Amino acid sequence: MISYENVHLLGFFVCNFLYLGRPRDGFRRPPWEPALPLLSTCKEGDDLKFSGILKQLGYFIDSSNGLLLCGRHPMTYYVWNPITKQPYQLPQPQQFYRSLCMAFVIEDSHDDAICYKVIRAKCVCKPVDVNTVSIETFSSKTSTWKQSTLTCSSSFALCPRTVATVIKGVVHWFAVQRNLAIYDPYLGLRRISLIKLPAGELSYDYEESVLGESSDGLLQYGQSSTLGIEIWVLEKEQSSNSSIYKSTHSGERWIFRHKLNFRAMWKQNPTFTEHSKESQILSFLPRNSESVFIRSGSNIFLYDFESKRLEVVHYQGRGSSISWESSKIVPYFRPTWPCSSYVNDLTV
Repeated sequence: MISYENVHLLGFFVCNFLYLGRPRDGFRRPPWEPALPLLSTCKEGDDLKFSGILKQLGYFIDSSNGLLLCGRHPMTYYVWNPITKQPYQLPQPQQFYRSLCMAFVIEDSHDDAICYKVIRAKCVCKPVDVNTVSIETFSSKTSTWKQSTLTCSSSFALCPRTVATVIKGVVHWFAVQRNLAIYDPYLGLRRISLIKLPAGELSYDYEESVLGESSDGLLQYGQSSTLGIEIWVLEKEQSSNSSIYKSTHSGERWIFRHKLNFRAMWKQNPTFTEHSKESQILSFLPRNSESVFIRSGSNIFLYDFESKRLEVVHYQGRGSSISWESSKIVPYFRPTWPCSSYVNDLTV
């Protein structure tokens, strides 16, 4: 089992975009394919996979602190507690968004109860010149959805069928035209800031991009091309009364951290040369700046930038049956419990 700073890797969830928000004449999931596939990496993952609970939750959307957010767009959502083994079905949203992106925010609490927000944001499929976005937020404290409109200083559109990366309550969404949209739901300003993503050199013609949290609590961004991977962290400016990045072009900057040439990686790890197919960045680890998951064919590796070593991640599942190019593969970590009594005191 892969463990790092109080988290354990249970496996990788597979989210096939072909089935999400599909039109009436779109792809249908074959009966033999589970809606929520889990590529298990340990016994605990096996137990979850064969427990039958995943069949009740719909499709994978996101996870945070071991909690699962699943459902079927655009109206049915569940939050599953891995300790009580019980799913909680959220009330139906009030707004119908044909195309949307989401965020799953675990809130800080003064007691041991865990509270959370689920955010749905409307995505516009055709180019329009707008600087607002409609969102709907579910709060576990009130068990209700609340609609609001966010405003940006320039026109923008969020990328559909994506999930935000949340760091210290701040939401980061991919937006079109290589932008990153940032929203802090706790400021009360209902504002979105835009920041241009870095271009890169080795990975300029990138095919895959991911967000995560660095070991020093910053947003980190990675992108990969057929040649290799480049990774940056976003250095933010803090003011006395704000935790959000300032508006567009106001001093935030990307700091380059890592570059990995795939050809050099395979050469330095000759044991795995037989697996050296076209590779891409898969995901970051939680609060980790030194390691990254890489996929090559149906193989998943863990690469350490300091030692330059590859480690194969063994999983249970039919990797050959996965439509890798149309799927998002997301690692599922759970905290090392008991870290508090919240596991039996989930606020819903």
